[in-house]
Amino acid sequence: MTARDVVDLITLAALWGGSFLFMRMGAGEFGPVALAAVRCGGAALLLVPLLASRGQLGTVRQSWRGILLVGVTNSALPFVCFGIAALAITAGLSSIFNAATPLATALIAALWWRERLNSTRWLGMAIGLSGVAWLAWDRAGLKGGEHGVSAGWAIAACLIATALYGFSGNYTKRKLPQVPPLAMAAGSQLSAALVLALPAWWLWPAQMPGVTAWVAAIALALLCSGVAYILYFRLITRAGATNASAVTFLIPAFAVLWGWLFLDEAISVTMVVACGVVLVGTALAMGLLPRRSA
Repeated sequence: MTARDVVDLITLAALWGGSFLFMRMGAGEFGPVALAAVRCGGAALLLVPLLASRGQLGTVRQSWRGILLVGVTNSALPFVCFGIAALAITAGLSSIFNAATPLATALIAALWWRERLNSTRWLGMAIGLSGVAWLAWDRAGLKGGEHGVSAGWAIAACLIATALYGFSGNYTKRKLPQVPPLAMAAGSQLSAALVLALPAWWLWPAQMPGVTAWVAAIALALLCSGVAYILYFRLITRAGATNASAVTFLIPAFAVLWGWLFLDEAISVTMVVACGVVLVGTALAMGLLPRRSA
């Protein structure tokens, strides 16, 4: 990776780590569904014109059914799930569960698509999932908080989101390999915005969200979705998918940092250790730490 690639990687991690902060800032006033709709709609407004300027709109039309499915499973529903989680648990905690997405991707590939995994990758999944289970057991509770969502339900929402990410990653790889990355990003954000439009209108808050909530929503849309997608796909093109996947290991650090700096969120020893277990397991499951051959 060049110095520019490293800068892109760190910037991307900071943006995606910041998304958990912005969801915490906006979910309470917007509600999870309306916030997700604003995020997807704003990202589409940035990405679709960029896609049109490159003459790739036809690609979206040709594969619109698959892109629609990816928009629902990779954006609309996960964004709503993490919005629900933001009502009850910290940004750092949500990001640690999000870091288990490669585990879900590998598990779905093995169980559903019958992809063969070696013993090292199975060991990695076992280690990573044990870290997730430990953290969930330590934090889960059924008592509703300020917004009526318990920590237990928030953690369940995070795990549903990671499973959806895992499905969409496998589906895109196997069913939509011909779709250019920017077309996938723009098309999925547009389709997610369209799917969320009616539910968001129905669930739009009676009291207009304040300035802080709007700033968080706009930052989610333009920075954490629009700009972040451009950086991510540029990184894949320049440095390769494996190097780009390293962002997974940096996101929790930035999410915890932003939550501590701006929301005064506490950082516990259990969070740090469990996060380390999840990331080690993720690295093994992704094949980034292969066993030394004899």
